[in-house]
Amino acid sequence: MAKTSVLQTSHHSAGGAHILASDAVEQAFRVLHTGFVVAPIVAGLDKFFNLLTDWSQYVPGVVGQTIDPGVMLPVVGIVEIGAGLLVLFNPRIGGMVVALWLVLIIAGLLAIPGYFDVALRDLGLALGAIALSRLAASRDARYV
Repeated sequence: MAKTSVLQTSHHSAGGAHILASDAVEQAFRVLHTGFVVAPIVAGLDKFFNLLTDWSQYVPGVVGQTIDPGVMLPVVGIVEIGAGLLVLFNPRIGGMVVALWLVLIIAGLLAIPGYFDVALRDLGLALGAIALSRLAASRDARYV
């Protein structure tokens, strides 16, 4: 017997269209999934080209004194590309990996005066990555 879910309730949108809540959940999953595949891959690739920004400005001084940013940032780029690919193929695990990566980035940003706004933005992204992971887990459970 099929398991029913509260997420399968229906409602009318402002335009009067009949929408299943499960459709909205699926749409939210797809938006987050696409975003957390594309963003890490684009950011990772840009660690090699610096077209979006000069990424070395986000390296805390103590880290930059220990490891040459010119060596570190391509490694960071490879990790970010890998995280994006992990989200593509396994969003439940990949979402949590991206969230953890963002928490590490936030820690680094908090060590740089003037970047607290970027840290706050990255906190929002980390929460979105966690939401993606939870939606993926719920989605996986529905198809078992």
